[in-house]
Amino acid sequence: MIRIVLADDHEVIRAGIKMLLTKDPDFSVVAEAADGVQAYDIVVREKPDIILMDISMPPGESGLIACEKIGRECPDTKIIVLTMFAEPEYLFSTLRLGASGYIPKTSTTEELISAIHAVYEGGTYIHPKMASSLTKQLIAPEGEDGEAPHRLLTKRELEILKLLVKGFTNRQVSEQMYLSVKTIEAHRSKIYTKLGFKSRSDLMAYAIEHKLIET
Repeated sequence: MIRIVLADDHEVIRAGIKMLLTKDPDFSVVAEAADGVQAYDIVVREKPDIILMDISMPPGESGLIACEKIGRECPDTKIIVLTMFAEPEYLFSTLRLGASGYIPKTSTTEELISAIHAVYEGGTYIHPKMASSLTKQLIAPEGEDGEAPHRLLTKRELEILKLLVKGFTNRQVSEQMYLSVKTIEAHRSKIYTKLGFKSRSDLMAYAIEHKLIET
């Protein structure tokens, strides 16, 4: 029996996935989580074989942060990212942070079941449509060694970065820092330019790897 935890902030989605999985006698859904904090706590408590986890969950602790914590502290629980994001940046970031599988929510039931079995048996599952994207990322030339790019950020930009990678919107960041939304957008643009990133997933993975935020 493969013991599974479902982590998604939408209850209807969790219910639908649970209904599909429980039709298979090989699977047992032992718990559900609505955010990254719950996902981590449940994995520590239940020690499931697999966690199916979305990476876009409420601000404060996203699926990416939970992915890194679970991958680092609970290696016996394998992580499969089940998400609407099909961008290669998210795929590459989650694999670097400890995930063993990545599958879009638009996948078929058969593909999801195949992913669970492959990861449970010790392998890695990347949805076929995304495999070429991963190859391109892996063979891309690396940047030159030198000072960490975040050293170029100002103190305020670092503060904004830490809020952005926790999943807060520009407006939420502006409210916390008592700055206008336009000012936050300008700072965010400078942060992305200085670090050479195009997506929030890259920013989040970088912040976790360089310990710019607590995980």
